[in-house]
Amino acid sequence: MRQGILLYGPPAAGKDTITAALTELDARYVPFTRLKIGTGKTKGYRMGTPEQLAELEARGDVIYRNDQYGNIYVVDRPGLEQAMEGGRIPVVHLGQVVGTEQVTALFPAHWVRVLLWCSKETTARRSPQRGDADTAARLAAWDATQADLAAHPQAQWELHVDTDATAPHEAAQRIDDIVRATSPQP
Repeated sequence: MRQGILLYGPPAAGKDTITAALTELDARYVPFTRLKIGTGKTKGYRMGTPEQLAELEARGDVIYRNDQYGNIYVVDRPGLEQAMEGGRIPVVHLGQVVGTEQVTALFPAHWVRVLLWCSKETTARRSPQRGDADTAARLAAWDATQADLAAHPQAQWELHVDTDATAPHEAAQRIDDIVRATSPQP
């Protein structure tokens, strides 16, 4: 069975940094590049058009869509299929519990769900350090993430990592340990 990792957490909780540490640990781990329709930051995204989005939606290939920061972000079936080719394990970044639920429900794979957390003060400090021009929006998203977790107490996580207290390489090792321990046997 195919495998994937879902990293959930507020802005600047370390999703990119931990993904980089995972890719250093094992070449099978690959960042999943979500489809983005909109403007702004392009690094880490597959830029798309409204027409492409309409085609994906018409085929039922949109696994999860969220509209944020004036853009549309999509986890799509063809993108996940491609990311899992050759036994690769995509690392998908999400900021909404419903996104983690939809991906696990609508795309058959063994998913390891990881809740990454940091304080709001840490997001405020890290956001401009990573080049965000909209730290106020990131702090609002931090609040929304906290409210999202409170609204979904049933959400299931294989691992919870406090990135204020856990180094990225240590978090990556803990995630890798879970992936290996729960790897479906052929």
